[in-house]
Amino acid sequence: MARISGVDLPRRKHIVYALPYIYGIGLTTAKRLCALAKVPENRKVEELTESDVKAIRDAIDANVKVEGDARRDVQANVKRLMDLGCFRGLRHRKGLPVNGQRTRTNARTRKGPRRGAGRRI
Repeated sequence: MARISGVDLPRRKHIVYALPYIYGIGLTTAKRLCALAKVPENRKVEELTESDVKAIRDAIDANVKVEGDARRDVQANVKRLMDLGCFRGLRHRKGLPVNGQRTRTNARTRKGPRRGAGRRI
């Protein structure tokens, strides 16, 4: 099993579909990394040699922020918006949708479970 950036990649998937299991890597970035590392996209994770895994690790280290660094950047960006007091920061602070979605209905993921009419606090 290949372990890259602290994530165990699924063994039976093609490398291009296994790399997005790492936070900060999507499908497009995974294809670009495979091209940089000169690893065929249709090779499965269990078929990779140590040199292939090392080439992919080196390509990730040189080109992409992943896992802890990427999460830290996202959190810092959200905190900056909240500190500024801009509209998006206020929406983050209140736990409401940020990008203009409606909240009269839907938005349950951000707002949490419904509070019924007869329910007391």
